[in-house]
Amino acid sequence: MQFGIFTVGDVTVDPTTGVEPTENDRIKAMVAIAKKAEDVGLDVFATGEHHNKPFVPSSPTTILGYIAAQTKTLQLSTSTTLITTNDPVKIAEDFAMLQHLADGRVDLMLGRGNTGPVYPWFGKDIRQGIPLAIENYHLLHRLWTEEVVDWQGKFRTPLTSFTSTPRPLDGVAPFVWHGSIRSPEIAEQAAYYGDGFFANHIFWPKEHFQQLIGFYRERYEHYGHGTASQAVVGLGGQFFIRPKSQDAVNEFRPYFDNAPVYGHGPSLEEFTADTPLTVGSPQQFVDKTLSFREHFGDYQRQLFLVDHAGLPLKTVLEQLDQLGEVLPQLRAGFAEGRPSDVPDAPTHASLVAARSTAVTGEDTVEAEAVSR
Repeated sequence: MQFGIFTVGDVTVDPTTGVEPTENDRIKAMVAIAKKAEDVGLDVFATGEHHNKPFVPSSPTTILGYIAAQTKTLQLSTSTTLITTNDPVKIAEDFAMLQHLADGRVDLMLGRGNTGPVYPWFGKDIRQGIPLAIENYHLLHRLWTEEVVDWQGKFRTPLTSFTSTPRPLDGVAPFVWHGSIRSPEIAEQAAYYGDGFFANHIFWPKEHFQQLIGFYRERYEHYGHGTASQAVVGLGGQFFIRPKSQDAVNEFRPYFDNAPVYGHGPSLEEFTADTPLTVGSPQQFVDKTLSFREHFGDYQRQLFLVDHAGLPLKTVLEQLDQLGEVLPQLRAGFAEGRPSDVPDAPTHASLVAARSTAVTGEDTVEAEAVSR
């Protein structure tokens, strides 16, 4: 079970002080947060991709490469790489390069994004969002798994005898998560390829995501990648914790009420009742997070949104300290009773080992056939 954090990189006024960080402040803060995540024992840091205000992470591989040079164990990922508006060739090149620089500590989450104006900025039509996601990933998958690619599709110019460079590290592509909050077509796509499915269920009640994850698990088994319980699932979450629960509520309320995404909507109490958001004591956070397993089954990756809504860097780092303190409790809780056949989250090392095992098995079968 992997635990980590993801950022959306918003530049938001602190409602308690009126201070708005600069873009430079926010970018440097994201780096500091990633390094802190490793320091407190977390496994993953993921950044979103946005091309519009109030967000700054328009170049995920740039910041992840910078973070890779300053960390040793942290898995580097995205909490959305826009498969619809990015050229699959550029995604293949950029993430393979990052994979080499980070010695394999790289995976990525593909998504369509939820900002309509981005599509025409990159010459795309939002009405084609699902077909773009399906076709572009088909090409990306081939670019990473085939040395030479001939390609003709609907949404980009053809490729003839094209080789993406650099090739994936050790001949193994970065693991891919497909992220979605509403689209069964994306869950189907993840299942078809045997990839991971990430449900960022921070905005809607669990019942919606139980259906989506259940569908992905069913289709994962249908395509022969393993049993439904062995499907690779990730979840989102949010928290704000203090030793005393009322202190957490009082401190976080102005940030919640003025958040760019859900501010001025449901109350903090309504939101914490209906979504994964926990605002309270460390034990309340642990208990609620462990309940995700009851709703979605055993899963592989849990990411939390911590740095948003104008929270100052000092407060975010304090929250990561709090997370680090309860992390052993979370790990123990999720490990207890976990079936032995439920896989861990894929890493570069595990994928290389799996490929070696598969190749050895193929060689053995071939040798036996020849001997007969």
